[in-house]
Amino acid sequence: MSTFSIRICWLITSLMLAASYSQDMPPLDEIREKMRPDHPRLYFNRDTWSHVKSRAFGAEKDYYAKVRSAITSTPRKGWIQVPLPEPHKNSTVATADWGRNLMRAAFVYRAEPTPELLVKIKDMFRTSLAYYHAYYEAGQAVDWYGFSRICWLAAFDWVWDDLTAEERREFGVSMLEHMRQIMHKPGIVRRNGSGHTTGYYGANSCMWYAGVVFHQAGMDDTLANECLEYGYDRYSKLLAHRRLSCGDDGGAASVTVTYSYGAYPLAEWNFLHTLESATGFDIAANWPYIGMSCNYLDWNMLPGKLEYGYGDTPHLHNRFPTSRLYLHMSQTMHFYADSRPDLARLAKYTRDKVGGRFSTYDMSVFPFLLHRLDSVKKAMDMKGLPHARNFTNMGQIFMRSGTGPDDTYALFACGGISRQHRHYDQTHFTIFKRGYLALDTGTRAGNTDNLQNYYAQTVAHNCVLVNMPDEPPASYWNGKVFSMDGGQHKSVGANLLAFETGPEFTYVAADATPVYRAEKCSWATRQFLFVMPDFFVVFDRVSSIKPTYVKRWLLHHAREPVLEARTWRSDQAKGRLFCRTLLPEDAVLEKIGGPGREFLVNGVNYPIDQGPSKQIQKRGDATRAIPYKETPELIGRWRMEVRGKAPVKDEVFLHLIQVGDQELERMTDCELVRNEKDAGVRFTVDGKIVTVTFARVGEVGARIEIRDADGTVRVDRMLTREVTPQQGLAQR
Repeated sequence: MSTFSIRICWLITSLMLAASYSQDMPPLDEIREKMRPDHPRLYFNRDTWSHVKSRAFGAEKDYYAKVRSAITSTPRKGWIQVPLPEPHKNSTVATADWGRNLMRAAFVYRAEPTPELLVKIKDMFRTSLAYYHAYYEAGQAVDWYGFSRICWLAAFDWVWDDLTAEERREFGVSMLEHMRQIMHKPGIVRRNGSGHTTGYYGANSCMWYAGVVFHQAGMDDTLANECLEYGYDRYSKLLAHRRLSCGDDGGAASVTVTYSYGAYPLAEWNFLHTLESATGFDIAANWPYIGMSCNYLDWNMLPGKLEYGYGDTPHLHNRFPTSRLYLHMSQTMHFYADSRPDLARLAKYTRDKVGGRFSTYDMSVFPFLLHRLDSVKKAMDMKGLPHARNFTNMGQIFMRSGTGPDDTYALFACGGISRQHRHYDQTHFTIFKRGYLALDTGTRAGNTDNLQNYYAQTVAHNCVLVNMPDEPPASYWNGKVFSMDGGQHKSVGANLLAFETGPEFTYVAADATPVYRAEKCSWATRQFLFVMPDFFVVFDRVSSIKPTYVKRWLLHHAREPVLEARTWRSDQAKGRLFCRTLLPEDAVLEKIGGPGREFLVNGVNYPIDQGPSKQIQKRGDATRAIPYKETPELIGRWRMEVRGKAPVKDEVFLHLIQVGDQELERMTDCELVRNEKDAGVRFTVDGKIVTVTFARVGEVGARIEIRDADGTVRVDRMLTREVTPQQGLAQR
């Protein structure tokens, strides 16, 4: 399916979103009808409590001991300090957000009730409410996340029957008023209004849980019903949106894995658990996309538990966000053990691969609920996967020569339907072999002006720039973008023209013309060939509206390139990259970077050590710049720029890239192959002679020939002009 077709499907599905989820979600009237009349309702109920308790005292007894010991841990302070009321008379705790502690305390109280602990819980209820109201009275959000309020509501639900009617009303009415303020009070600074197309973890995500707890409680039934309707509607839309983003390949809510495997999945887990405990509806089987995200996760991982650094990733170390991964994989195993055992076994494979343990920080009740884990006996055998995987709706193609620490890995960006934390980087590629050799650069750490002016812009990526004077800047969420340096003005919209993979090579062709302004660019295509194990051929055709609009080809590096004629070398960690420019024939090669020039945009450097952006300062965020003596390598220090010497309307770039370890002393022999219509390169790979040619005019196309040293032809054919379909795990 072309990217254009995907966008049409996305539009149609968005317009008919309610219909897309209605058949997989119980009607709201049924939710009300099935709502338990008793308490607890959130996460467990009277019928399931004995099983939950048995896990706490059995399989998860060590974790339970950690929960008990964390009851009185000090809550973190808010990012902005506001005047707080003194603790109420006889209080033994400070006025603070005790929500997470309350979940721990209330669970322990149900398991081992004591009068003293109940008194402590009531104390934390009151002081937390005072804290929440103080922040809203000061016009400040309590927190960027709503998790602590969800924990408060769960704790209140769990001790409901042990509170007096007066206490229930006192706490309940006060919390409902806080819910009203979250939904309706204007002018709250740093209000996280994240909706169903984002992480949905702001304070507005609390509405479903408040609606469940206060359903027909007689405190404010109108407001409680509003919360229930609002929350159920948003979660229904969230499931539908994320299913569409993942497609049939697997995927996530964001292309940035620090989000998609960080806090984002908590939305699904919280909702699935509480819907079942409150109403008896177990709907996980209707939404297998949640389990299919494991497929996307596996392709994102690099050796050493690293990731590519795509999208809004700080690039300080590019470590895969494993802190919550053990929990997410365990949840997947639990919810799909019966309905989709293949997905449960895939989750077990990933959990075993990464390791880890449960944390008491995020919804400390979770491990006690996962009673199906033991039924997933065997992890999936991941042998037989292809060398590349096209995640169509995510707009990413992953390639690898194998799955070992010495293999070569690459990511190519094209298309996709979600802009969530995505940069202006269509047709960008990242290459990893024993180190990051072709980088995605810049950083969001510190929220400096580097974020929106460099890091999110095309200039920070391995793409082609087309410079048009006075082009309006492409905006990004962190603040004002001061100038445009030839980049793209749309973060999605490139069309995938071709994709194929096999035992010897992977080939991709992409049309990025739609993401450049039509006033400056009439043609921008990239063909990307990975000849395994260590070679890449990159062919770009770019046509500008005016010959004077300079076209520049970029390749970013961690360390200073060593340039000799038309070939350069750059290292990172234990890896090495060689790149040779074959076209344009009059190419001018320039290396840019070094101290004070790492993040150069139109002659201005945007450093990462000069404080947050003006917008961030005005908003009052507590984030600050990164103090450093030397720019961290993975943020990027150098780039190579290639341009034609003479101004031309139609430009062609042809590059051969070879990667290896640092024992690789010189690049393989290669030569330019060209005629009136085609251009390409001939080079040697492990004794084989590879010749690949690309159409310089007309329709995008290419041909490959691979011969053994004795002349035996292994491959001789046109490369595909179709997108080879893949589905599910795409196992051979």
